Amino acid sequence: MSAPVTHIATADATRVIVRGRDLVNDLIGKYTFTEIFYFLICERFPTPAQTRVLDACLLTLMEHGFTPSAVIARLMAESTPDQIQVSIASGLLTIGSVHAGTMEGCAALLEQGVKEADQDKWCRETVARFRERKKGVPGFGHKLHKPDDPRSPPLLRVARETGLDGPHVQLLLKLSAIIDETSGKHVTINATGALAALLLEIGISPKIVRAIAVVSRSAGLVGHILEEQKTQSSRYIINRTREGITYVDPEE
Repeated sequence: MSAPVTHIATADATRVIVRGRDLVNDLIGKYTFTEIFYFLICERFPTPAQTRVLDACLLTLMEHGFTPSAVIARLMAESTPDQIQVSIASGLLTIGSVHAGTMEGCAALLEQGVKEADQDKWCRETVARFRERKKGVPGFGHKLHKPDDPRSPPLLRVARETGLDGPHVQLLLKLSAIIDETSGKHVTINATGALAALLLEIGISPKIVRAIAVVSRSAGLVGHILEEQKTQSSRYIINRTREGITYVDPEE
């Protein structure tokens, strides 16, 4: 078995090389964080349109208030105030099939659907399959944002303005119309649904779309941790929990 190799990066006493480019002379000050992030995961530099789309996606999931990730990060900041990386990492562990990670499921559906010759039929069969299981289609519906997730229209607008509203975006819209028709009511395309379509349009694999949420939310959690140092909201959360959840003796 031959020894493994890496094409990502290497360094010596005077240089850092990233995918064949000199970090100091070729990259720093010449490309944005978003562009180099795309370069690392897609092995090529993005077009201006792809950069704009990825930047919009990163911004969208950066912040959403007192979500579980923010609450957990704040609680950890109170417990380990001198270890900010512990707080950030703890908050990121909430990103999964319930929070933010649903775009992974939506991306997998869209990737499958664009290959179908009869997309109307595929959409109807997909919606029927989820209804039989009494589950929502990934990327649709939201507990808080009704009737529409306010983040989705600007994401789809960016796709149109950049000319990247291709087959994945069109399939998302077709699926949305059939969900509404079948449900007899309007069901919003949520942010993760729009994000799934846009990320597929710029060549991001469905297998790593959840990682986009991780990178994005990392930045948002820094703000929560810094505010926590001033407000100590975690103590309030702990006290309200103790007051609000009553102990009941199991023997009574």
